[in-house]
Amino acid sequence: MALLFFGTDPNSGGGNCPAVWVDTDTAQGPELVLQGKFADAATRATCSQDSPPADDEGVVRIPVSMVEQIRRACDAAEAAGTQL
Repeated sequence: MALLFFGTDPNSGGGNCPAVWVDTDTAQGPELVLQGKFADAATRATCSQDSPPADDEGVVRIPVSMVEQIRRACDAAEAAGTQL
């Protein structure tokens, strides 16, 4: 596994959750890895109406303050994908 760290929420106060990485070493190509707070039951239920999660999936909340780090991670994942 080759995880490239892109950052944490600048508003977290502790330099921890939420966070974003890119895994460049998967058979399917680069993937984003996101750490966040688990969504509450009402949010999970509403999301399940559009896209029911599989047994190994979950719904997490990522604040908008993470957009810059996620954008950088997306750009890196795209660039890595073209190199595979």
